[in-house]
Amino acid sequence: MLRNRTHVRSREDAPHGIWRRVRGAVTTCLFAAVVLLFWPASLGGCSTLTIVSGHSMDPTYHTGDIVWARCGVPQIGDIVVYQPDGVEGARVIHRIIDGSSVGWTMKGDNNDAIDPWSPSQADIIGVAQGHIPGVGKVLLAFGHPLVWISLLVLAAALLVWPQKKFDGEAADHAAESLSVNGPAQTQQLQDASKVTS
Repeated sequence: MLRNRTHVRSREDAPHGIWRRVRGAVTTCLFAAVVLLFWPASLGGCSTLTIVSGHSMDPTYHTGDIVWARCGVPQIGDIVVYQPDGVEGARVIHRIIDGSSVGWTMKGDNNDAIDPWSPSQADIIGVAQGHIPGVGKVLLAFGHPLVWISLLVLAAALLVWPQKKFDGEAADHAAESLSVNGPAQTQQLQDASKVTS
């Protein structure tokens, strides 16, 4: 009889097990898709995050915005992140206003003049896909030496700050007085109740 109940119960639970597996598979696929979508170019992926600095792209982007860009072939009108020739480690976020993959003509939305560089397709790091306003300001603050010095001073102060030490003898004395006074007080209460009755 017990076998039949177990067998019947497992049949009833079977749809729940299937849905749990399907849900797990869908969650895994979504997680893998997000990882592939945002995998950084520095690790062989196709995405870059760049913090905007300056006013050349106002009002589209402001100082401190983080721009997410993905590799791809840009078109005229796209905003791209590119590495200018001869400026090691610099990135520029500007709009393509003319040209081709051999040499694009670039200009900031808030600039009157075009850029002095004409990046080729090889110089394009990514095409802007979206941005998060203001978050870069917080990240830039953590790169400032005064913030790090303040954090180190705070950590040192917490380590050096005198702490109230636990006195083991005082604790033993308190526990001893409780064990001595506890039964005596109980006895006194019992005596008092006998007198009143």
